[in-house]
Amino acid sequence: MSDAPPSTPAVHPVDEVPRFTRLFPLGLQHVLAMYAGAVAVPLIVGGALGYSAADLAFLISADLFVAGIASIIQSVGFWRFGVRLPIMQGVTFAAVGPMISIGTTYDITAVFGATIACGLFMLLVAPFFSVLLRFFPPIVTGTVILVIGVSLMDVAAGWITNNGPSAAPSDLALAAGTLLFIVLVERFAPPAVARVSVLLGLVAGTLVALPMGKADFSGVGEAGWFALITPLHFGIPTFPVAAVLSMLVVGLVIMTETTGDMIAVGEITGRPVTPRGLADGLRADGLSTALGGLFNTFPYTAFAQNVGLVSLTGVSSRFVATAAGGILVVLGLVPKVGAVVGGVPSAVLGGAGIALFGMVAASGIRSLAKVTFTSRNILVVALSLGVALLPTVRPEIYANLPEWFRLIFDSGISAGAISAILLNLLLNGDQVRAARKHETSPAVSGG
Repeated sequence: MSDAPPSTPAVHPVDEVPRFTRLFPLGLQHVLAMYAGAVAVPLIVGGALGYSAADLAFLISADLFVAGIASIIQSVGFWRFGVRLPIMQGVTFAAVGPMISIGTTYDITAVFGATIACGLFMLLVAPFFSVLLRFFPPIVTGTVILVIGVSLMDVAAGWITNNGPSAAPSDLALAAGTLLFIVLVERFAPPAVARVSVLLGLVAGTLVALPMGKADFSGVGEAGWFALITPLHFGIPTFPVAAVLSMLVVGLVIMTETTGDMIAVGEITGRPVTPRGLADGLRADGLSTALGGLFNTFPYTAFAQNVGLVSLTGVSSRFVATAAGGILVVLGLVPKVGAVVGGVPSAVLGGAGIALFGMVAASGIRSLAKVTFTSRNILVVALSLGVALLPTVRPEIYANLPEWFRLIFDSGISAGAISAILLNLLLNGDQVRAARKHETSPAVSGG
């Protein structure tokens, strides 16, 4: 017999801990890749509800703080929470339309209440979501993502016009210049720089706007260097039934989106997601969303752009995402960061928004590329998109209908998601039933 000591099993790349000199820059890269998308939602919702620069700065800080905690929960994990893969969490765009509708109908406390309810719902549904996945094949998820991107273009236009009927020539020039800069960075910059093209576009557009007097950073001097993110900052959450129901639809969309991202990262890193891992990851989503409502922010999901970054860099360590989460927590505790972002001119945001929301729509088209377009599938996409655009192009179309109906269908995203699910069940019900009989795992049933 050999006296050699038994060999220790090799550590899977997902569980490797890079040395700090690599860990920090790799984590920072994840933060830069998601930063523009992460701060966009509080800017959109806060701006639509008419909040001051100070309140916008607080919303951004709260968002970054909870996004960091959510990313750490997802990557490190504890008990039955967290998929334990290199996944970054951020506020979902799917909730923007419903949250604005809730906020304008009630107030922001109803938004936070509905977010808490959504998180608790996700926690309860997580173990059973593999059964529900058959209702979200690529024809549904692709349509919903396409609807999200198209519906949000109204927000980008509102930024460019400062929510007026038309835009000033200078604002149009700022928006167009920002968008052109993003395109040029994507075309000519090295891949590492191109990954943060939207963030660079925001910086460049703001620098151009400074001598024009269109960038207001007066709030930066007043903001402190450190502040705790206090829960219930805007008041005790309220739970209107219609608001909660609207956000439960969003919760199903979030879980579908996160499931796709987790399966993709599992394949990229060589650690496929098991049914248990899927449930643990969705529980982490629900917990983070409930924490979001408590800490004055919104529902959380896996960020697809960071999935692409894992694929591009080949860095599989989940502790890189943990480091990125730590950086986000620190940024959230520095109010000056939120104040700086709050000072970016709205026209610059509009130009970047065209690219950002267009990327979301393009992601939906990419999902739809997996679909065989029979006449029935074409009808699912066509009618869902049409229903979603009605409240976008004519915001008062449902003004004479009951409040609960308006709260759900005034959001093109909610209307499009519900339409896609129901139309797919009606037109492709036989395929849904067949998928139920043959599904063998959540990964398979997720399409």
